[in-house]
Amino acid sequence: MTCYSKHTIDIRKFETGIMKKIVCLLVVVLEILSGVAFICAPANAARNELTLTPADADFLMLRDASLRGDIALAGRIADRLANYPIPSYVEYYRLYPRLISAPEGEIRAFMDKYAGTAIADRLRNDWLLLLGHAHIWRTFDEQYPLFTLNDDTQVKCYALLSRVNKRENVAKQARELLLQPNQYGVACAELIVNLYKEKYFNTDDVWHQIRLAAEYSQISLARRLASVTDATEKQLALAIDKPGSVIDRGIVAPRTSHELFIIALGRVARHEPAKSVKALNKVLNRLSAEEQSLAWAQIALQASLQLSRDAASYWSRTWGVQLSQDGYQWRARAALRAGDWSMVSKAISSMPPELQKDASWVYWHGRADKAQGRNEEAQKHFQSIASLSNFYGLLANEELGQKAMVSDKPVAPKSEELAEASNNPGFQHAFRFFDLGLRFEGNREWNWQLRRMNERQLLAAAEFARQSDVLDRMVTTADRARVELDFTHRYPAPHDDIMHTATQPMGLDKAWVYGLIRQESRFVKSARSNVGASGLMQIMPSTAKYVARKIGMVGFTLNNLNDTRTNITLGTQYLNMVLNNLGGSQTLATAAYNAGPGRPRMWRATLEKPIEGAIFAETIPFSETRNYVKSVLANATWYAALFENKPQSLKARLGYVMPGDANLPELGDLP
Repeated sequence: MTCYSKHTIDIRKFETGIMKKIVCLLVVVLEILSGVAFICAPANAARNELTLTPADADFLMLRDASLRGDIALAGRIADRLANYPIPSYVEYYRLYPRLISAPEGEIRAFMDKYAGTAIADRLRNDWLLLLGHAHIWRTFDEQYPLFTLNDDTQVKCYALLSRVNKRENVAKQARELLLQPNQYGVACAELIVNLYKEKYFNTDDVWHQIRLAAEYSQISLARRLASVTDATEKQLALAIDKPGSVIDRGIVAPRTSHELFIIALGRVARHEPAKSVKALNKVLNRLSAEEQSLAWAQIALQASLQLSRDAASYWSRTWGVQLSQDGYQWRARAALRAGDWSMVSKAISSMPPELQKDASWVYWHGRADKAQGRNEEAQKHFQSIASLSNFYGLLANEELGQKAMVSDKPVAPKSEELAEASNNPGFQHAFRFFDLGLRFEGNREWNWQLRRMNERQLLAAAEFARQSDVLDRMVTTADRARVELDFTHRYPAPHDDIMHTATQPMGLDKAWVYGLIRQESRFVKSARSNVGASGLMQIMPSTAKYVARKIGMVGFTLNNLNDTRTNITLGTQYLNMVLNNLGGSQTLATAAYNAGPGRPRMWRATLEKPIEGAIFAETIPFSETRNYVKSVLANATWYAALFENKPQSLKARLGYVMPGDANLPELGDLP
């Protein structure tokens, strides 16, 4: 028998208002995560559809009451679900809204009872946030090593804060962690302030974090951190909200004035880069060499995002100072776009070591070495990522003389291997959640089971997902394999009869369409994004109406948008319209499908000469679209290899992007 102390978290240690905010934050985070995947109807068409019972309806009501923080209602509903098939979630949703005041023994009992499960780890995450905020370090330090996923930046900040409380110098670890201000929350802000107060962070560290906060538009964070500097909240507010007045005033002697001026330069450069450049040139002789570099970096980043031809020149004045993660990468991207391979090498070599190891920069470092005649070094870079099947792995292999080719299928899973997968409790829970329309919870349960699976178990799990017609989990599972590679699991091609009918008359590349669907919806037919895009090809309602009208689709209503045939017909027709209007470039058309057709035209209009499709894709200023284009075209390359059974070139698919005039009436009225 396990013994527990009977005390609860002392609510008196919390400021009531702050704690309400934390509870709300936890609820909002879970709500957001629940919508990260797709809001969709039951996904298991190949299995017997679950008819929702009164108990299922109660479970959905319980979840809603819990996330809204309705303790009384959650308790009453949970009482009615004593025999529900997923008791761990019933107990979690009963406990979650009262986690602040629940006896510690009850929390521990839940985690002991469901040890090793996804939901126990989720509760530990919730509890660690509360323990960290309350500074109950003994319990926090005991629980933190047990947090399996350890994927919460705020929890990591509390872990470092606990060590600061013990007078440990964790400045190095903090600098490595504190890179994305949009993930900080209250925990990381408190960590930065305490590191400064304990003299583990200096003034340079704090101002670096304030600049980061301003760059990421985390204004409340910037104001919180400014409280430990000589800057007043009013001064910082002016630099962020009315930056033109700050740069017009120039700088005075105190360092604070210099820092605020640098921040204001970046804010003005978002809309008026020329004004920022002019203002900086006026005061250069009053800034130190380091301050000058930081100031140019503020302007250079915004110039890069606007694809200005001056961006590389601005970046060339920024060596030797600490940049943001985006800053380091856009310095290299600006050099790529300018065709300055020497600067590309220097920019990548100047990145933090972990960033240099990213496959993207390994590949481009190899390209820079090759362009400068360092062929042996280039080969080493390419070989180090050649085993990857992603965008950069494919490009690296082409540099090594090898195109994408599908390998032979592994030995099919045996009946006992499939039986093990079908009897996996986590997979059974996942299917139950999918039937209830709770895709986030289902994905969490499924993915939790994959963490410790060997190659054969992954292969069996992917095949089990295929037989159950849950193709998104099949793809996710197959992507984890490194040896037992079944490309029909990784790159499924369902609805081929519909796809052939839709693409063949237009001569549209079927591999490309499948590559796009794999990225858009992972073949979840009822997928719906948080902005309203629907179905396999994630079509927006306005686009669907436009295309249906253009092609004369009779009787179309938005209720038909998730119908497989209708969705594929409309999606392929629109994709073909975009392709034709963008000169036949799959690179541009893929970007247009994600970001709208007008933006790729504007990006192309900034070119002075033809540019490799890979460089164009790398320098797309929208991170979502940049990653989307890479993923879709890499997918399409593998699909083509699968369909045609012969080597395929990603480079050829990317092609070259030609300069164009953004004002030409090329797009017509395409939405």
